[in-house]
Amino acid sequence: MKMKGLLDSFNYAIEGLIYAVRTQRNMKIHVVTSIMVLVMALFTRITKVELLVLCLTITMVMSAELFNTAVEATIDLTTNHYHPLAKVAKNTAAAAVLLTTINAVVVGYFLFWNEITSMTYNGIQLVKHSSPYLVLVVFILVSLAVILTKAVIGEGTPLKGGMPSGHAAIAFSIATMVSYLSESAIVMTLSYLLALIVAQSRVDSKVHSTKEVVVGGLLGFLATILIFRLFGY
Repeated sequence: MKMKGLLDSFNYAIEGLIYAVRTQRNMKIHVVTSIMVLVMALFTRITKVELLVLCLTITMVMSAELFNTAVEATIDLTTNHYHPLAKVAKNTAAAAVLLTTINAVVVGYFLFWNEITSMTYNGIQLVKHSSPYLVLVVFILVSLAVILTKAVIGEGTPLKGGMPSGHAAIAFSIATMVSYLSESAIVMTLSYLLALIVAQSRVDSKVHSTKEVVVGGLLGFLATILIFRLFGY
């Protein structure tokens, strides 16, 4: 009986995690980001201590998001009308997620900044000696990739709606090219920030879903890097 109770506890916990990933947009973002960061850690000279810090940071962010989901579900269960204390509870739970996320960004900065700047510097030097028409070629190929994907999936139009988001793909493609061509970390950061704003605007205007925007952004980002690689840069 005790073993069965223990197994049930594990099953309930896993069900809670699956529910959060399935229904909570921020949890999906945390999971995808965590996977990307852990994969990146495999290709960097990260130490055991740094890996431990990274794992603890990821756990903190996801735990805070799970607590936030639990608080929201409890409040929605017990309150069917607006109450100022319910707002305080939800806002403070969300604040816990925000703090752990900021901490994760700081940890990521210290762990990966040298690697990122080193790779970016090498890319800049290669692009500076590349063909002046490479940027135009990348832009055209990414646009064609978006149109082809929309044609295969059969959703939306080339300029509006459907999978993937063309605006997000182009925005992140341009941001990636700018990050290659610029030596300024501020310019690189602002480029990706503008790309995020473009992507968010497509969701806010209800032209695209979050999933379509994420796929579009990844398509533009990865396609741009792949094309530079194929051209030997």
